[in-house]
Amino acid sequence: MFTLVRSRVRTAALALSAVAALAFGATVTTGAEAAPAPAPTKQGPTSVAYVEVNNNSMLNVGKYTLANGGGNAFDVAVIFAANINYDTSTKAAYLHFNENVQRVLDNAATQIRPLQQKGIKVVLSVLGNHQGAGFANFPSQQTASAFAKQMSDAVAKYGLDGIDFDDEYAEYGNNGTGQPNASSFVHLVTALRTNMPGKIISLYNIGPAASRLSYGGVDVSSKFDYAWNPYYGSWQVPGIGLPKSKLSPAAVEIGRTSQSTAADFARRTVSEGYGVYLTYNLDGADRSADVSAFTRELYGSAAVYTP
Repeated sequence: MFTLVRSRVRTAALALSAVAALAFGATVTTGAEAAPAPAPTKQGPTSVAYVEVNNNSMLNVGKYTLANGGGNAFDVAVIFAANINYDTSTKAAYLHFNENVQRVLDNAATQIRPLQQKGIKVVLSVLGNHQGAGFANFPSQQTASAFAKQMSDAVAKYGLDGIDFDDEYAEYGNNGTGQPNASSFVHLVTALRTNMPGKIISLYNIGPAASRLSYGGVDVSSKFDYAWNPYYGSWQVPGIGLPKSKLSPAAVEIGRTSQSTAADFARRTVSEGYGVYLTYNLDGADRSADVSAFTRELYGSAAVYTP
């Protein structure tokens, strides 16, 4: 097996991403999930920050608080990204982590627990890796359920708060794999929700899986906690049957999407009644001006950066 590493920079029409690889074995708890301390109260949409851990620290998410009241600027931190890979000898998909993702997980006590102790949820994104394996081409309910177990085992092992699906770069058909089918993602999401009844399942609304949410009379839309627009710098309502409170039509890349656009999207989020605001690529620089551009509109407060 090989590992490809690319940098994800997405505009309204293009997405590039980091990919990952490193298998994990049996479920062994490596530290209990920290009980979150009561976070200072804030009112407004759920704010999400994807972090490219090939280049940046998850701890950056916890460095931003609201000037008024001290609440967290971000509510959900997404580890970007683990991968769905394909074993050509066993003809099976499996969950992989590259060395950077693995380092974050192995050091959960210092990289994940501090966020959770502040009341920030930490979710693992899972992404395709050009090997033909994807969420939309499991050939049976059994194979889909087996991969769902790998994901839920990882959540339990590392004390995470959930899984984010990102159906990009699978390159369906590679290595003799099948093309997307109607049942695969429905079986996968159903099994994962059964395994993780109290955890987050989110949908990065892109790829074949995102358009295959119903099969055999079962619609898995309601099994997602959140779904968001995947095209940074744009406003697009995800086409999934969820209430507005669980959707983010806004998608901004911190440092690349202009502050005026970020502010405009935040105003629309509030005025149109949506409950989630998505950001990508929070790095280690002081981005308080970029973050304040949307927190002023979402929460009525500027953001403060504490190194």
